[in-house]
Amino acid sequence: MIELGRINRLRALRLTSVGMFLGHESGEEVLLPNKYVPQTLREDEFIDVFVYTDSEDRIIATTLHPTVQRDEFGALRVVSVTSYGAFLDWGLEKDLLVPHREQAQPMEVGQSYVVFVYYDETTDRLVGSSRINRFIEEGRMPDLEEGDEVNLLIYERTDLGHNAVVDNRYRGLLYASETFRALRPGDQLTGYVKRIRDDYRIDLTLQKPGFEGIEPNAQAILTKLQQSGGFLPLTDHSDPQVIYRTLEMSKKTFKKAIGTLYRERKISLEEGGIRLL
Repeated sequence: MIELGRINRLRALRLTSVGMFLGHESGEEVLLPNKYVPQTLREDEFIDVFVYTDSEDRIIATTLHPTVQRDEFGALRVVSVTSYGAFLDWGLEKDLLVPHREQAQPMEVGQSYVVFVYYDETTDRLVGSSRINRFIEEGRMPDLEEGDEVNLLIYERTDLGHNAVVDNRYRGLLYASETFRALRPGDQLTGYVKRIRDDYRIDLTLQKPGFEGIEPNAQAILTKLQQSGGFLPLTDHSDPQVIYRTLEMSKKTFKKAIGTLYRERKISLEEGGIRLL
C-alpha cells in the first residue's frame, strides 16, 4: 500500500490535465501534480515520490524530499507560530505543524528544534512533536552491543551531559565529563555504545573502542582527528593560537598529549602534522 509520510516507489499510470496519476501494486493511486511531473516521465515508468497531504488535506505526491520522514527524528527550524501551533520548514511547500500540546517548550520563530514526525490518527495528518521521550523505545534490551558504532542526534542537555537519539530508536547519554567538544540539540554525529545499563539505558562515547584509559586531553585530540579524516596539520612548532583555536588547549598541553599518543602508538608524527593510526 501507499505509505503516507514516506518515500514511495510508484508506477506512472496516466497523464491528465492536472498531473500524472501514480499507482501502487495494491491498486491504490495518488496524484503527482503537473508542477512536479518530470518532462522525461512516461506512463508505465517508476518514480520515487514523497506522499503527504497538501494545504487542503488532500493526499498527493511530490518529487520534493523532506528533511525528515514519518517515524523519524530530525532538527527543523520554526518559520511561523499561530494559534494552532508552530510551523517548521521540512523542505516541502506545506510546513510541518507542531501543535502547542506537542511542544516540550514554547517554540520561537527562527529557532531549530529536534522533533519526531508521526501520523496523528485524530486529525488524519502528519504532525511533529518535540516531546522526544514519548517516542523512544525503552523498557527492553536494545538491539545493540557494547562497542557498536551508532548514529546520534543530540536533542537535550541534562545535568549529566547530553541525551541523544540513537539510531532513530533509543535514548543514550553522552556524559559531559567524557565529551571534549561543544554539543547542541540538532547535532548529528557518530558515536559508540560504551555500556548498556541494567535498566536498558545506553551510555555513549565519542571515542572508538580501544581509546579508553587515555588522559582527557589526548582523548580530545583523538576525537578531533576522527572528525578531521585522521589528520591534523598541527605540530610542536605550530603557533599557540592556532592550536588553541583548533583544540581549545595550550601548546604545552598539546605537546604533552601528543607525546602520550605517540608512545601508545595511537598517532604518527609527520612533518606537516599528526596522523591517526
